Parts: sequence; C-alpha cells; structure tokens
Amino acid sequence: MSGQIDTIVWDLGGVLVDWSPTYVYDQAYFENEADREYFFSHICTQDWNEQQDAGYSLQKATQEKLAEFPDPKWQQPIRDFYGRWIEMLRGPLPDTVAIFQELKQRQQFKFFALTNWSAENFHIALARFDFLHWFDGRLVSGEEGTRKPFPEFYQLLFSRYQVNPSSAVFIDDNLRNVKAGEALGLRGIHFQSASQLKAELKQLGITGY
Repeated sequence: MSGQIDTIVWDLGGVLVDWSPTYVYDQAYFENEADREYFFSHICTQDWNEQQDAGYSLQKATQEKLAEFPDPKWQQPIRDFYGRWIEMLRGPLPDTVAIFQELKQRQQFKFFALTNWSAENFHIALARFDFLHWFDGRLVSGEEGTRKPFPEFYQLLFSRYQVNPSSAVFIDDNLRNVKAGEALGLRGIHFQSASQLKAELKQLGITGY
C-alpha cells in the first residue's frame, strides 16, 4: 500500500495548530456554566463560525449577532469572539508538527493543507508558524468561498494541485470532514492524538514508526 500513497493532506486547527475558544472563554468568563453553554450552543456556535470560515465578513457577522442578541450580558462575549481571536491561537501542536517534519524530510510525499479558516485572520498564523510554509500548496476556505465538508472544496484541491484522491491520505480532527473526504475517494484518518496518528500512518505503511 505504501507505493500507492504519494500525497498527505492536512487539516490545520486541532491537528497542527492549537486553536480553541476555551483559551478566552474559561470558567471565569461567564457568571455560570449555563450561560457559557448557551453562548456556544445558541449564539456563537460552530456553524456560525464556519460561515466566516467560508468568507463571510467577521465585522458584519459580529454586528449582526450583536443585533440579534441585544441583552447586555451577551454583548462583550460576542465582541470577543473575533476581538480576542488571537488569544485563541495558542501555538503549534508540537508532536504532530514533528510527524509532519519527519515525513517532509523523506521527500517521498507531497503535502497540502485543506483548512476551514477565515481569510481575514489566516495571515496571523502564517506569520507565526513556519511549518505552514512547508506545504506544496494549501486551500484556505475563506479565500475560496467554500469549506469542508462541501464536496466542491475537496474537488478544488484535486483539480488545482492534480491530487489523485485514491493515492492520498487526509488527516482531520472533525469526523464529519473525514467522512466527506472518504466519500470522494480519500483515505481518511480521524485525528485524535499524535500517537494515534502515528499508529494509523504505520498501518498504511508510510512511516518508519
């Protein structure tokens, strides 16, 4: 099987980059846990954030959300979602970056990034993390106007970089995105930890671990 694989496609957030709103919205941020749960399940939800990942204006999204939830207790939390976004970008996930580096040094594979990320703040990560420049190409959802798990985002990767899905491995921490890639012919790895990733790569015969 190792001879069949020539491409490794990486998700970024949660796989190579440590990003999480919990670094801003810690236990002390809200008056109680119920407010915190409501905020993430009804106000600044994952689905809402992914709209901006696909290219919607951060400023417009924030203003619309402030108008939708005028209660004063929600105003600052809403403003802080993108206002303090840089604090959510903690740093690299070093164990996974080390795997990437080891594979890169072999010069056996091509590497691409397929990430849901707003174009308005992706430049911050690019300036901060050298390993984001190791890829042979990358697709950023906010720059393309579409995102995972929509098939056209994966198809854009295939066409732009001549990626044959049957000879590629796709690593993502979101099972929904992995399944979407598998439906298009990619081998999928649902990332949960660096050690688990090593084990699954070894099963594919593409590492020396």
